[in-house]
Amino acid sequence: MRVAIAERLGRRVYYGWVLVVTLAITETTSWGVLYYAFTVFLKPMQAEFGWSRAAMTGAFSLALLLSGLAAVPAGRWLDRHGPRTLMTTGSGAAVLLLLAWSRVQSLVALYAVFALIGVVMSAVLYEPAFVVVANWFQRRRGRALTLLTFIAGFASVIYIPLAGRLVEAQGWRSALVWLAVIVAVGTIPWHALLLRRRPEDLGLAVDGQAGRVDSTAGAPSERSWTTGDAVRGATFWWLTAAFFLNALGVGAVFVHLVPYLTDQGYSAGFAASVTGIVGVMALPGRLVLTPLGDRVPRSLVAALIFLLQMLALLALLLVQTTAGVFAFVVLFGAGFGAVTPARAALVAEFYGPRHYGSISGMMSLLLTGSRALAPVGVAVVYELAGGYAIVYWGLVAVSAVSAVSVLMAERTAARAGLVTAAR
Repeated sequence: MRVAIAERLGRRVYYGWVLVVTLAITETTSWGVLYYAFTVFLKPMQAEFGWSRAAMTGAFSLALLLSGLAAVPAGRWLDRHGPRTLMTTGSGAAVLLLLAWSRVQSLVALYAVFALIGVVMSAVLYEPAFVVVANWFQRRRGRALTLLTFIAGFASVIYIPLAGRLVEAQGWRSALVWLAVIVAVGTIPWHALLLRRRPEDLGLAVDGQAGRVDSTAGAPSERSWTTGDAVRGATFWWLTAAFFLNALGVGAVFVHLVPYLTDQGYSAGFAASVTGIVGVMALPGRLVLTPLGDRVPRSLVAALIFLLQMLALLALLLVQTTAGVFAFVVLFGAGFGAVTPARAALVAEFYGPRHYGSISGMMSLLLTGSRALAPVGVAVVYELAGGYAIVYWGLVAVSAVSAVSVLMAERTAARAGLVTAAR
């Protein structure tokens, strides 16, 4: 039945686009429920149990750390077996864990549930979806990533208000049950019925090019490098350094932007609204900057993204007016929105699709450490310096070094012969 559905759809339109739209919808649900909706449940859980917000957010931080650790074995599985089993199982586990969360009675139980949710995140969030894009697209990879991440970018817009309304109407425990139902209906059948590993499995060619291919032939036009070869090369570490530093800066900004702005005399409401608008501005950033990488070297686009964030921080520091704040919002949001698809595209372009999951998983592990370090590190610097000025000037330097690092990655990739036929 599953093969028949895939073949019927594949005859009408290139099946890779079916997968992209399917994953865009399921990623919207997975990100919205497992990641963004968490903030809605802090206040009602605190009201019932009296736990501190620091203690509860610690459970979420644990989930993020474990998602990074689990990304490595998840990537290996994806390279060997494809996404269907992993993402279907992960979605099913997410449903069970949301139901378990709705029944917790202790902080220990909350941490246990979120430890497992962290593992599930590695199976259902962006990394598996990017593996699919890497295998099904080459010349049109930028377009596919744009469509996927643009649609999924509405996750917070949809699910934070939805979760809030459910909590108000039925209480936080019943709200989690309803979200579990939404995940069950909105992800499990689509992952199980529609996901496929490679176009060759359906006798198709990458990008939907004319002609059918033997399922055993692979995609010879794009070279693929092993994980071992990747981590032994300088390109991997330059690329990781660029996105590690960027993740450090982004994590610091999102956690500390509100207190920075209130320290500058803005109201708490204005500061919170500005932080939310940064996320909204990510959408046009993805729409414009991601497909640009199909026309010019993608490393230059990534460097532009980091430089946009540097200019945003300079506007925030030097133009200390509302106009400076909104210039920051536009520039930083655009760069923030395009960073994730840029990293996905560069890894695929440099190393090819065959071991993409393992290589990307290794990089994700390191980036997760950066995201976990940023909030605490900035808080320490703030306390030592007695203010945020040195922090934000440091982030300006971090953005500049990120731009240089990604250009060095391009340079070493060219020397090592990593630039594939997609270029």
